[in-house]
Amino acid sequence: MREMIVGETAEREDLLAAAVVEAIEGTGAYAGSAFLRSRDRRSIVLAATCGVPPSLLGGWRLIPVSSPIPVAVAYSSGRTVHLADADETMRRYSQLAVALPYAFGSCSVPVAAGGETFGALAIVWAASPGSEGLSKAQRRHVRSVANRLGGSLAALRTRTGDPVECDPQTIPVENPAPSAPAVRAGLFDWDLVTGTFTVDDELCAIFGLNPRAFDGRAETLASCLHPGDRGALRTTARAVAAEGRINARRLRIRDRGDSGEGYRTVEVWGRVPEGNDARARTHLVGTVVDAQAGSAAVAAVERLRDGLFSLAPDGRVTYANHSALQLLGVRGDELLGQFLSDVLPWLSDPDVEYQHRSAMISQAPVSFLACRPPDQWLAFSLHPEADGVTGRVVPCGHPPSPSTPPSSSAETTIAATPARLGVMYHVLQLGSALTKAVTAREVCEVVSDQLLPAFGGQQLAIYAVRDGTMHLLFHTGHHADFLDWLEGIPLHASLPGTETLTSGAPLFIESQQDLSEGYPGIPTGEVSSWAYLPLIASSRPVGTCVLGFDEAHQFTEKDRGVLTALAGLIAQALERARLYDSEFALARGLQRALLPHRLPVAPGIRTIARYLPGTSGMDIGGDWYDVIPTGSGVYLVIGDVEGHSIAAAATMAQMRSAVRAFAAVGHTPGDVMAGANRTLFDLDPGLLASCCYIRLEPHGHHAYAVTAGHPPPLLRRPDGTTDALELGVGPLLGVDRASAYPATRIDLPPGSILALYTDGLVEERDADIDVGVDRLRTSLAHAPADSLDELANRLLANARGSSYRADDIALLLTEYGSGHSAE
Repeated sequence: MREMIVGETAEREDLLAAAVVEAIEGTGAYAGSAFLRSRDRRSIVLAATCGVPPSLLGGWRLIPVSSPIPVAVAYSSGRTVHLADADETMRRYSQLAVALPYAFGSCSVPVAAGGETFGALAIVWAASPGSEGLSKAQRRHVRSVANRLGGSLAALRTRTGDPVECDPQTIPVENPAPSAPAVRAGLFDWDLVTGTFTVDDELCAIFGLNPRAFDGRAETLASCLHPGDRGALRTTARAVAAEGRINARRLRIRDRGDSGEGYRTVEVWGRVPEGNDARARTHLVGTVVDAQAGSAAVAAVERLRDGLFSLAPDGRVTYANHSALQLLGVRGDELLGQFLSDVLPWLSDPDVEYQHRSAMISQAPVSFLACRPPDQWLAFSLHPEADGVTGRVVPCGHPPSPSTPPSSSAETTIAATPARLGVMYHVLQLGSALTKAVTAREVCEVVSDQLLPAFGGQQLAIYAVRDGTMHLLFHTGHHADFLDWLEGIPLHASLPGTETLTSGAPLFIESQQDLSEGYPGIPTGEVSSWAYLPLIASSRPVGTCVLGFDEAHQFTEKDRGVLTALAGLIAQALERARLYDSEFALARGLQRALLPHRLPVAPGIRTIARYLPGTSGMDIGGDWYDVIPTGSGVYLVIGDVEGHSIAAAATMAQMRSAVRAFAAVGHTPGDVMAGANRTLFDLDPGLLASCCYIRLEPHGHHAYAVTAGHPPPLLRRPDGTTDALELGVGPLLGVDRASAYPATRIDLPPGSILALYTDGLVEERDADIDVGVDRLRTSLAHAPADSLDELANRLLANARGSSYRADDIALLLTEYGSGHSAE
């Protein structure tokens, strides 16, 4: 079973790697990546790369699906995200541009099949300012590659059960960027009895022979050698018969180049196979290695006085000439295969990492200065290709002044020391997301969405301090009892969740054994590792954030540093949100107190009201509604004072009282509205208000309505026909003290339903209010009217389901002549 799973995974890896390479080759990009969704669907995981190693991708190995990063947006939206150059990247995805401030373009597309999205594919190319990016044909090519990959992944899952999801700890498949070979190798099988050769095409190419015309004879190969080496071929056969192998036998092969005929040296390696097969022991199998181009290049570079070195795409040193080793003051065996910063402490400045990343991602030369202790200044320049970087280092007598211009437009010296990419990315990402979180619940959800995918955790709990004890504020994860023992624990207890808060230092526990040794008796449950982060804002303990890992997790220095830095952001956001929650509750309580607690009972009608506060801020609004029974009839009122503030709420309360007072003394509807208008002028709040006022006659099937700039009421008749009533509209209250408000007579057959509402229910951004009114009219016409309560819920269903309401909403429904009392 294990072998089958490994085989299926290998097939998936082959599909991913091939798709990335195909996307790059078809667009001229220099790097690409494929991401697959994680099992919990919270993030996408880097699964394959080509051209740029994962170490250069920093925080983008594991990306929350909610991140404003192009590849995550492509996955979550199902759309192509094409960024032609760095300027467009900055405009549309500023976080990406700040963390990777290099000149590049990118294209990210979803990987999907059958309506299901499995991941995303992204490619990157060097782009100078003003570049147009990929052509339409190239973008179609990338989408086509991604679609074929999605189809192949779906087919693989159906055929073998191989999951499409990717584990966060998965090591991505890395394909190096294509490069010209410095060494050629041809394979042969030499029958020592007959003297015949079986060779591959590459060996024929090394010898300058046509593969289809080669006759397999040793003499034919010998004819391509220097005359002095032809006898060596026969000597080689005798040596192999005696020793069973041949190591690095050098031969000179005739080379017909542009400058005439010459010879180049190759090496022959081979051995006689071991075993009981007598026939096999009469054969020599091996290879002919032609390293002439590489050897000549090395010899030429070694003669230079300038220091030259080569870096792999991830920054490891693959070659350094003698001059470079002398200037750097290091031996070759110490440097090769290592990062410059690891071997040479004076090059461990983050600027060196920044310069290398800049060269690789922008594919443009860069330069910088460094001082080798005690006072030797060296000038470095890095020249990138997709398969790595060629570096040059030369002495510099003294550091240039800040006003000294760069040596060329392509090479600049950057003096500033940027923060490391991983830290910068996580701080930017979480900080940006937290700015949009208003309530404590929203802060906790943002922390969960960002931290768990970024660090591979499965559990997250946030405990807040209240009255000197710990109380669970938020928990996510499949272990419902995660940290239950911390609930109600006082701050002075000697437990990890409290000690980290009182000491101010984070606590990282990497195994259950470590937890048991440090805190005997604490239940470990099914969690294997923990990170306890103290949340301290303004020197005051706010709470503790705890990450849990189902598998043992080793916290690297980078993990510890990033989590410690993020704890401060979380604490500040949580403290701000808790203060908001308290003030919000107070404001909403005040607003509810200003509205009717219960609508009065009135004969012959049934009424119901709903009020939904806006979600865009804490300020309370000025919407109000009322039902006023008097001896001359029943008055329905709905109004809206502009703005969201305490002043708007106070004005609303005064206007509600004024309308009730004018209605109580028996004024006509027009006079009631005119009196309310004068009252608003006398209050002089600097605010305007809209209002709709309807008087239902006690003994007739009609009513009189006036409106002051308010949206028209809707009337649903017993047969279901529904209209927006055409009323004589007066000006807004507060515009002109002498304004008059004409009354309009309305026919109300028994069983009719009147709907009064404020504009928050019908206004939409970038749409005319008439469109919203007509949509509400349609909803009222087609909704079942058996229950007035259910009807109100249906009319508000979309508003309730929206996470964003820019304005408050008030709704007053009245069923006339039904024989029911008010609700």
